[in-house]
This record gives sequence, structure tokens and C-alpha cells, in this order.
Amino acid sequence: MYLQRRNRILRATPAIRSLVAETTLTPSDFIAPLFIDEGVDIKTEIASMPNYYRNSLDITVKEVKEMWSMGIKCVLLFIKCKEELKDNTGKEAWNKNGLMQRSIKAIKDAVPEMVVMTDVALDPYSSFGHDGIVKGTEIVNDETVEALVKMSISHAQAGADFVAPSDMMDGRIGAIRKGLEDEGFTKTGIMAYSAKYASCFYGPFRDALDSAPGFGDKKTYQMNYANRIEAVKEALMDVEEGADIVMVKPGLPYLDIVREVKDAVDVPVSVYNISGEYAMIKAAAKMGWIDEDKAIIETLTSFKRAGADLIATYFARDAVKLIG
Repeated sequence: MYLQRRNRILRATPAIRSLVAETTLTPSDFIAPLFIDEGVDIKTEIASMPNYYRNSLDITVKEVKEMWSMGIKCVLLFIKCKEELKDNTGKEAWNKNGLMQRSIKAIKDAVPEMVVMTDVALDPYSSFGHDGIVKGTEIVNDETVEALVKMSISHAQAGADFVAPSDMMDGRIGAIRKGLEDEGFTKTGIMAYSAKYASCFYGPFRDALDSAPGFGDKKTYQMNYANRIEAVKEALMDVEEGADIVMVKPGLPYLDIVREVKDAVDVPVSVYNISGEYAMIKAAAKMGWIDEDKAIIETLTSFKRAGADLIATYFARDAVKLIG
């Protein structure tokens, strides 16, 4: 049989496949999310996220040093707020001596070159577990945005390189950008959670920070997973308002959205390989149904192939070890 072209030639050996691979992963692709708790020498495994931990700040700093030595250049911070500090104003979120602010300072002191991103949303600080201020049964937009600006400025004052608003309130990117500019933080970046969907895959994350909503759900501010055009609109608006990076969250069920957003914007696109996606791989691997290492690399490669420039993932350290 004569064939003019044999496509399998380029798949014949591992070396050839590597030479012609269209997509490659590097440690610089990853953002490592970190969960931080009060106390000293505390390491609490998250039940729904096997082998992932909520750590006290002293342990977190050691982990960040290790990550930097591995080639991971970015961390995304989340803190667990004490119950007695939660209320409906979120004021603990901009406490200059709060856990987030202390964490930023400690990490930047220990590893000055590490890119530190910070979560900006009120749910960890809210007595209602919502991302904004509650009036009756409504999560109010404009008062929440005012709180988010205060929170962002306090993170910048502590030394954050990027603030990462994950709340999905209208107009918050423009307001945060103006707030940072007015306070002289012209070098602080914004990574906007631009297309954040109301997803069932967030469950393990809410276990990690005890931040599940106390009533209702988050569908009046997070996006309807049936929508595609809306995601592009949100991303374009965030870029116009001053976002330096835009994010799609979750990851695996939304690869089409990653590509749509990548094609529409002229800033880097990030994606969040979220807790439920992590938990699924861990659970299937525990049952012997999949090879965990192979599933990690295939999953992360799919994000980059879809167009993501940055990948926030709980597999960051595992992936760096696997890609050698």
C-alpha cells in the first residue's frame, strides 16, 4: 500500500513525540494555592482534599521556600478566619494585623521574589458565608465593592504583587484599580476572576476554609454554567476596567470557555483547576481506576492546550516533580 503521507511517523518514539509536541508544561505555568490558619506548627489535612493541608504561617513559609527551590514562582493565598472575627461587614479583611496581611509580609520577607497573589472576597470573613455584604436575603453589590477596595489596598500595603478578586460583583475591577492608583500602588496587579461559574465542584474548597454559604447559593453573582458569550463579555469588561490577568473558574468543565476568552482578550489568561477536580482525580486513583500521575499531567496539559497561560492548581508541586 502506498501512502503519500504517514502521520504516525511523528508519533513513532518518545523522543520524536517530545520534539513535535505542541504544548509543554513548565514550573512557571503554575500558581500554587495555599490555605493558611492561625497558630503555630499546625498542619490540618483537608478531608475532601487528600494530601492537601491548611497550615499555620510558620509551616506555610517553609513550604513557600521549598516551592521556590522547585521552580514554582507564584502562590495564591487564602486564609481561614476565626469564627469570632466574622461579621456582615467583612472588616477583618482589611485589618492591617490580620492573618492575610501577616502572611503576605512573612512570605515576601522569606522569599522576596515569589509572586504573591491574594484572594479578595468576603466569604472567609462573612458570618453568612457569602462573597458580599448581606441585606435581608440579597448580596448587595456596591457596598461590597467598597469593602473589596479596602481589602485590596490593605493587601497591597502588606506587599502583595497581585490582588485576585474572586467575588464576581459588578464594577469591582475598576473600583479596585482606582483605589490602588489613588493610594500610590501603581505596581500592584489585578488577576480578575472574570468568568467564575456557580459550580458544584467547589465543595472541598469550602470545607478547607469553612466558607460555605449560610443560606441560599451564589447564583445571583457567580455565572450560570449554561452561558458562554457572557464569559467573554465579563472578561472584556474586566480588561477594560484594568485587569492585568483574567481567570476562568472552574477548569475542566470549561475548557471551551478558556479558549473563547483567550481568543478575545489581549492579556494573560489563567484557569483554576479547582478542589472538586483535584478530589475526583484523588478518589479515582485511590480506587485504582486511573493512574494519578498520568491524570495530573494530562489534565494540566489540557488547560494549557486550551489557551491558559497560567494554571492555579493543587497539583503544582506534584506536577513539577513529574515533568522533571
